[in-house]
Amino acid sequence: MARLNPQQYEAVHHTEGPLLVLAGAGSGKTQVITSRIVHLLKNKRIPAEEILAVTFTNKAAKEMQQRVAAAAGKSSQGMVISTFHSLGVRILRRDIRRLGYKPTFSIYTESDQSGVLRQAMRDLNLDPKQYNPDSIRWRISLAKNGLIGPDSYPASGTDQLDAATVLVYPRYQRLLKAFNAIDFDDIIMLAVQMLETLPEVRDYWQQRFRYLMVDEYQDTNACQFRLIALLAERHGNLCVVGDDDQSIYGWRGAEVQNILSFEHQRSGCRVIKLEQNYRSTGTILSAANAVIRNNRTRCDKALWTDSGDGEPIAQIVAEDEESEARQVVEQLQLAQYQQRRPWRDFAILYRSNAQSRTFEEALRMEGIPYILVGGQKFFERKEVKDTLAYLAVLANPRDEAALVRIINFPRRGIGDTTMLRLNQWSLEQSTTLFDALGRVHEIDGISEAARKAVNAFHSLLRTELASFKPVNMAAQAAALFKRIGINEELHRTLGDHNQARKRIENIEQLVNALAAFEERTPGAGLTDFLERIALTEDNRRETGEEHQPQDAVTLMSLHASKGLEFPHVYLVGLEEGLLPHHRSAEEDPEAAEERRLCYVGITRAREHLTLSRCLTRRKYGTKEERCPSRFLAELPPHLIADSTAAALTPEPADLGMDFFARMLAEES
Repeated sequence: MARLNPQQYEAVHHTEGPLLVLAGAGSGKTQVITSRIVHLLKNKRIPAEEILAVTFTNKAAKEMQQRVAAAAGKSSQGMVISTFHSLGVRILRRDIRRLGYKPTFSIYTESDQSGVLRQAMRDLNLDPKQYNPDSIRWRISLAKNGLIGPDSYPASGTDQLDAATVLVYPRYQRLLKAFNAIDFDDIIMLAVQMLETLPEVRDYWQQRFRYLMVDEYQDTNACQFRLIALLAERHGNLCVVGDDDQSIYGWRGAEVQNILSFEHQRSGCRVIKLEQNYRSTGTILSAANAVIRNNRTRCDKALWTDSGDGEPIAQIVAEDEESEARQVVEQLQLAQYQQRRPWRDFAILYRSNAQSRTFEEALRMEGIPYILVGGQKFFERKEVKDTLAYLAVLANPRDEAALVRIINFPRRGIGDTTMLRLNQWSLEQSTTLFDALGRVHEIDGISEAARKAVNAFHSLLRTELASFKPVNMAAQAAALFKRIGINEELHRTLGDHNQARKRIENIEQLVNALAAFEERTPGAGLTDFLERIALTEDNRRETGEEHQPQDAVTLMSLHASKGLEFPHVYLVGLEEGLLPHHRSAEEDPEAAEERRLCYVGITRAREHLTLSRCLTRRKYGTKEERCPSRFLAELPPHLIADSTAAALTPEPADLGMDFFARMLAEES
């Protein structure tokens, strides 16, 4: 208790009635929650089994349990500190038989769900090639998180996948029940259903938990919100802790209004603001406050610290994304060398996973270990491999692995049976698969429709091979991908437009990588480009980099960075269209959630923050001018170091040994 500041102390001791703790970034909210539980156990003598604390991750729940057990000892035995889903399972195991399930129900994984979903589609004669099962599963998941059951799913007059979901959802649920199984999203939805419809079940759990605490309340969806409201209905001793300024998961169902409206929904609610920050310097906090105050709908608060202003915020204004990556890595190397920092003290944060490509390449060029969090390595992503395969066939039409990968991507009616016949015939005739495509009329057992599709594909490749030149390769590749309709294929097969756009952005980045390669190595061809990719991947495997070394620079999206902190943070791509992202800005002209995302990124930094942007950025290989992010204009100029002139000077093409030579010379 002696370590608590006055606001934390008040939050710990206010135990009766509703309490809203607005805990800003780095304000010690975990300490408040655990100290509050210890206070209930040791000072108020509340039985441990009457206390419930709920959070979102197993890691957070485990940390709270350990802290409470260390402080309260045996008196903590019997308390429940769990994730939402663990709590839901606890409720279901006791009483799910009342809903027609056995208590030994199974919880299906994603692969299990996909199997049941495909069976439901077969039962309804729905072709999975026309209606993507993963997209339907995503729609069902969002519906369950919004407490929309199979009989209430709203049909859309224009969306074919929605129309399919209306049919599949009820059948899918019936099959799950027949297998005595539930999926991950059922856990909370069925728990809510029991509490709402079965008074004796509701009475038991309301009486069991007299004191409730919820962490990260701003991230709750409609289903989680309703579960907590039902459990707290009798005693009203509900403490929710969160920060509306860090609500960044609206795209997956989180509703920021849950925390914004809490005070007004509960009579006598006490509101306590935790604004003292124990993580970042004063300059970093001033920048965060300046950005977030531009959101109109928020709870008013401002972070502050008594640890001093620290250094001004650095900025990088680069000519393009390749230059941005090189300058970020150069500054990172300089700081690591001068301050003798481990690599794990550095993080590069970006809005879109597609942005990782240039930074991965720059770090590899310098032999700097890195960890990519929340995504695959760029060149390992499926859509990148698919489009790379087209380039591989253009470079070498005898590359049969690449040819097999693209023969039905986008889908053109060349199925597995046709592929089997083509392969068998090419083996028997001792010829290449590419030649077999051109002689498909000689092969038995292939339907007329498949022959036409193979002929069209072979004709396409022959035309491209004849016309493709080793100049302006990026523009030619972009034109090819447009002609064959890759973007349309991704929208059609994925169904979810957000997922499709992310994959299209990755393909765009591949074209940009080819354009940058051409610019750096005039006269090189496709084979050289593909060889470079292969060599960098092989080098990563040889050095064991894929095992994610502990001492490594962290690359991650802003969404994945929430809850983490680093001494040095590089927040990159601060341009209109990236941060805020053009898709989100279209849906919300005020860019409220994007501004919260920027706020989260800024507050990940403890000591040093660098903001970077580009003057131009490639889009399908063609450079386009970029506008600075509106969030940069919201920062007070006195917080930013005047480094524009230095940032715009040409940087060396290769850091390598030259970089360390300069460092040694400066040190001498």
